[in-house]
Amino acid sequence: MANERKARAGGTAVTDQEALDFHSQGRPGKLEITPTKPMATQRDLSLAYSPGVAVPVKAIAADPATAYDYTTRGNMVAVISNGTAILGLGNLGALASKPVMEGKSVLFKRFADVDSIDLEVDTEDADTFINCVRYLGPSFGGINLEDIKAPECFIIEQKLREIMDIPVFHDDQHGTAIIATAGLINALELTGRDLKTTRLVCNGAGAAAIACVELIKSLGFAPENVIMCDTKGVIYQGRTEGMNQWKSAHAAKTDRRTLEEAMDGADVVLGLSQKGAFSEAMIRSMAPRPIIFAMANPDPEITPEEVASIRDDAIMATGRSDYPNQVNNVLCFPYMFRGALDVRASTINEEMKIAAARALASLAKEDVPDDVAAAYQGNRPRFGAQYIIPVPFDPRLISSIPVAVAKAAMESGVAQKPITDLAAYGHQLSMRRDPIASTLARIYERVRLAPKRIVFTEGEEVPMMRSALAYANQKLGTALLLGREDRMRETAAREGIDLDRPGIKLVNARISDRTGAYTDYLYARLQREGYLFRDAQRLINNDRNHFAACMVALGDADGMVTGITRNYSTALDDVRRCIDAKPGHRVIGVSIALCRGRTVLVADTAVHDMPSSEELADIAVEAAGLARRLGYVPRVAMLAYSTFGHPQGERSERVREAVKILDRRRVDFEYDGEMAADVALNMKVMEQYPFCRLSGPATVLVMPAFHSASISTKMLQELGGATIIGPLLVGLDKSVQIVSLTAKDSEIVNMAALAAYNAG
Repeated sequence: MANERKARAGGTAVTDQEALDFHSQGRPGKLEITPTKPMATQRDLSLAYSPGVAVPVKAIAADPATAYDYTTRGNMVAVISNGTAILGLGNLGALASKPVMEGKSVLFKRFADVDSIDLEVDTEDADTFINCVRYLGPSFGGINLEDIKAPECFIIEQKLREIMDIPVFHDDQHGTAIIATAGLINALELTGRDLKTTRLVCNGAGAAAIACVELIKSLGFAPENVIMCDTKGVIYQGRTEGMNQWKSAHAAKTDRRTLEEAMDGADVVLGLSQKGAFSEAMIRSMAPRPIIFAMANPDPEITPEEVASIRDDAIMATGRSDYPNQVNNVLCFPYMFRGALDVRASTINEEMKIAAARALASLAKEDVPDDVAAAYQGNRPRFGAQYIIPVPFDPRLISSIPVAVAKAAMESGVAQKPITDLAAYGHQLSMRRDPIASTLARIYERVRLAPKRIVFTEGEEVPMMRSALAYANQKLGTALLLGREDRMRETAAREGIDLDRPGIKLVNARISDRTGAYTDYLYARLQREGYLFRDAQRLINNDRNHFAACMVALGDADGMVTGITRNYSTALDDVRRCIDAKPGHRVIGVSIALCRGRTVLVADTAVHDMPSSEELADIAVEAAGLARRLGYVPRVAMLAYSTFGHPQGERSERVREAVKILDRRRVDFEYDGEMAADVALNMKVMEQYPFCRLSGPATVLVMPAFHSASISTKMLQELGGATIIGPLLVGLDKSVQIVSLTAKDSEIVNMAALAAYNAG
């Protein structure tokens, strides 16, 4: 966990009291245990414990592998320490390590949805520690060792790996090694170096340093080109002072004896030692375009500012979050265990570590989404000297690193439950972190089977460009970027966006051979509404919403997405001049609210300000239809401030009349009202009204007015932590979606996918 500590030391400053308050406020500590099964009734308790629990007990006794099916073992990791090397603080004992181990468990859950529990073992004796941990195997799917001093950490990990049949991983060693190796792969590429001929010096001979050297040698570095140093100088063949078996394994055949001599002409230096270990003379003596990873905790061997004052051709990484290229272990351990657990790996081997490093290196080369830029104050990193390692809040980590690890485990023969469809596995991983991904997964799959041409209307805007790139990369169809090609290419070059990838097509309205057809079409629609031909011509030539909507209307595209340069109602007015409502349908806006594992559709959240009874009935029909298309059973609650006549009021009467209209139409979905929101969503409360027609909690909420819909969804978002998708535009004859002015690229891609889905 060394590098996470550096991030805390070098990142946003906090006071001692703030840290103490954070850990003590509310329930002390950072973890709690929450049941995953209902415990509300006597029957629930009978199933959870006696007598029901006897059934899985017998099943596991007959077949131990079923423990993964009937218990938490398959998603449970133990974080274990004896506190002999806590943070950069040294040996403070097992109990003092507990806040750190709790924090590690929180990171497991936050980043990879791995359940974890911390265990602090109060002994400094390696054999006693081993004998304690070895018998915990049946409880866990993996063991993460943490903050154990060298050389005991080597002995403990090696022995536990030999005697246990589950992954044992000392993160202080291997986590640092994997992240550093990922950065090194990219730094070598940027400087045009070859693994076989690159000269590397590692200053430090502790747990992390030895793990780094072992992994880079496994990657393909020539052993004769690697020199390791400790406080006594170069570790060379024949040296006896301060040696042990782990250092001896990496003793170099060299006549160099000091760190300064070792670094002369070196291509790469890894620092896992102490502040100030690298001098100006050492850095100046390195080869052209040197690669310097100064990872000392909490302060690096030399700072980027110091290196910049010496030479301007270096690529640097540190362990600190306030510098580029942070070697942060949180990029590794959650995802390493996620992949290992999911294939029930018996160990974590070199192949899995290298696979993780290569996957991290590849991810750093991909275009960075808005979610990452937002987490870093809008700074969007781009592959290059200042960005060779992904950042911790990249949401794509969970869908890329575990897949690579699982694949390597299967290919190396340590997986006991192989995964047959790794692409599907990657999609499932995305769902674990992102509630939107779970809801939209089947939509994305459906679109991939029948890809669609979607116009990204404001093509000169960076979010639209990034969204188009993501749409094409995810093989959802062809992204048609609408704008002036020179402007788009100029912006793309500045932002590092590749517009020449397959699946992206640039559309320039000014030189399109379809301009005349679109003008004729629009004039035919608007000529009896006060528009002259030249008015229609001006709209087509100068307004991208009108141009894009005509593309869709005349079949030159399957759908469109717009909205980041003008407000929703204005964009909708533009589109409605070109596209009518579907015959027999009403145009409405529906938002999808995802909160605490539940999904509810809310309507109308975009179009009707104060709908009449007839309009409310239409809204219910449209929203129910959308629910069905998205795979939900429509149970429609017509909401009001009153419930079934109490209290009385004019607005509630309008809702009651809407229910009567639905009765007369004999619609084919469940509906009832008027009712308050708690009645609609809480089955216990609903049971107080035995005459209610809904068979379960509502899946569709029809709001009595636009203002109540807008207020409620925004309150859900801000106070309830809900994720809101939309509003989705429903009821048009062609597929159009409008995003908010502040939409991020991930939101735009989701709306584009929905436009493609509706076009099908």
